[in-house]
Amino acid sequence: MDLGIDGKTALVCASSQGLGRGCATALAAAGARVIINGRDAERLERVAREIAEATGATVVPVAADVGTQDGRQALLAAAGAVDILVNNNGGPPAADFLTLDHDKLLAGVEANMLTPILLAQAVIPGMIERRFGRIVNITSGSVKMPLQGLDLSSGARLGLTGFLAGVARQVAYANVTINGLLPGAFDTARIHALIAKRAAETGLSIEETAAQRRDGIPAKRFGQPDEFGAACAFLCSAQAGYITGQNILIDGGAFPGVL
Repeated sequence: MDLGIDGKTALVCASSQGLGRGCATALAAAGARVIINGRDAERLERVAREIAEATGATVVPVAADVGTQDGRQALLAAAGAVDILVNNNGGPPAADFLTLDHDKLLAGVEANMLTPILLAQAVIPGMIERRFGRIVNITSGSVKMPLQGLDLSSGARLGLTGFLAGVARQVAYANVTINGLLPGAFDTARIHALIAKRAAETGLSIEETAAQRRDGIPAKRFGQPDEFGAACAFLCSAQAGYITGQNILIDGGAFPGVL
């Protein structure tokens, strides 16, 4: 299906690996010019080449920390007029909430709430003027089903979700949409780090711990980044203009509720 975004400019944060890379690849395959981002310049250059070779799209790597003002400015300068923004950033490591001091709390809120809000503020005026804009926030399934040890991640992402829920309704008239994608357990470095930590705590092997996690998912497997990317690309499509203010779980059926 033609997604209607050929020639659009997409800025995908934290996209040198994992879910961000999956989104960048899907958007490039749909014909978008894609700005990818990460802090490891060498890996970022390699990923940019790989995506460009696989899709034929223009892929611009920008090595920067999206959590800093300088990093955001570098991304926005490289992108120019942004039609599609995919907000993504690494979550804080799993930790007992009692160990989270003031600095750690602020860092989590900066990375997973304030940074995506600031980027949205920067790109929305241009989107309104051009009468096209798509913002997708990669948050977490823990927004709907909080997980022990990920309290800071859950709280900051809930804050982002609540803040932009109202904004989505304010800008919908201009064909600007804002939605959230809530990943469950995907085959990424993040899930492997969580599994390793859990294995160390329980004394089980990493393989046993991973099997337990998979068994708790109705789909009986971890998701793949390209599946996630495809969902992201559709939300960024011309056809998705009537979907806004929504938070879509992609978790293999792990969340037990109906809403």
